[in-house]
Amino acid sequence: MNMTEDKAREGFQTGIDCSQAVLGACAPAIGMDEDAAKKLAAGFGGGMWHGQTCGCVTGALMALGAKYGNCKPGDQDTKQAFLAKKAEFEERFAAANESLVCKEILGYDLSDPAQMKIIMEKGLLMSVCPKLVVSACEILEDMLHD
Repeated sequence: MNMTEDKAREGFQTGIDCSQAVLGACAPAIGMDEDAAKKLAAGFGGGMWHGQTCGCVTGALMALGAKYGNCKPGDQDTKQAFLAKKAEFEERFAAANESLVCKEILGYDLSDPAQMKIIMEKGLLMSVCPKLVVSACEILEDMLHD
């Protein structure tokens, strides 16, 4: 996937959010166009801008769903296999980053304007979030190639 902190940071500086960075980075591995992937993930950055599930996680789950998700009614085997992949990703990401929740990882809630100001003053989006993108991509790279 070739994702680096610098590459993630450059994306953030040009308006690409964490969910878009993750799904866009793995688009070729899941047979998806990178632009289409980024559009699909556009609403999920910053825990859907409510500080909830980290956009790196939602971007990764979209990638796993595109590759392993079920789509046919009654296909419980595929669904269970996907849910196992989902649980594995979440466990690995939480172990590496202490949480799956944006406001817990950052220590501030970006949906609160006063706390978002602190996030920006401390430069957390440019220091913490690129590491999260790389972490998600590294886990995905391992999971998408098995």
